[in-house]
Amino acid sequence: MAYFFTNSPEVQSIIKGINLTKTLFVSSIIIGEPHIGKKHLVRYLFPHTPIVSGKNQEEVEALLSKVDELIITDFERLSNQSALLFDNKRIIATANYVGNQQTIDNLFAFIYTLPSLKERPDDMRFIAQKFIDQAQETLMLERERFNLEDIPLDLKENTKSLKKSIFSYISHASMSKEEIQQAIFHYIEKHLEGNNGYKEHLCLYEKPLIEAGLEKYGSQLQLSKVLGINRNTLRKKIHEHHID
Repeated sequence: MAYFFTNSPEVQSIIKGINLTKTLFVSSIIIGEPHIGKKHLVRYLFPHTPIVSGKNQEEVEALLSKVDELIITDFERLSNQSALLFDNKRIIATANYVGNQQTIDNLFAFIYTLPSLKERPDDMRFIAQKFIDQAQETLMLERERFNLEDIPLDLKENTKSLKKSIFSYISHASMSKEEIQQAIFHYIEKHLEGNNGYKEHLCLYEKPLIEAGLEKYGSQLQLSKVLGINRNTLRKKIHEHHID
């Protein structure tokens, strides 16, 4: 059975509103950015209802002629929304954006807007922790501990970019010295060419070394001592690698 976690008052209000109309033949649509859980939410509310994508107009129309309750995802992708007949039916739709506002108003009795993950910090943290657990299980790193606060999270594309940023961080942070060398080997083997390959690929080592050192020590003077190079040489390399 589907489970949907939320501490967001806006989302809880949507759930309450849709639950109140579950026994009525009225239609509702949830609109919001891609990858924020719209489909997951309606599947949680209607676990046994047939579901179809608006990418296929013919399939949507065929199901509408057979059932009185239907979930339509990607509603904005329907090529002829005004031709749909929702009379005496309970339609629950999701859309990434509103196409024709008048058509939406005519078809749906209730129009909801689902906030993005940036607007739902508690929900985001819950989902992020689930992705951390999933990444550790997938990469077989159950014994290692990764803190959410240490991971640079990417929310530009909501759960899509969030999951990618977490999996990327954990896979990189858990690599051994040999695995890092192997990754560099494959990259260089693929890209090595020309007449100045040594200098061009030295940045694979120097840039992260300097960036990590500056992050760790916070001082060019101290880092130059740790690296065993002249401070002017360090400044020159910082400039060469465009390090802020």
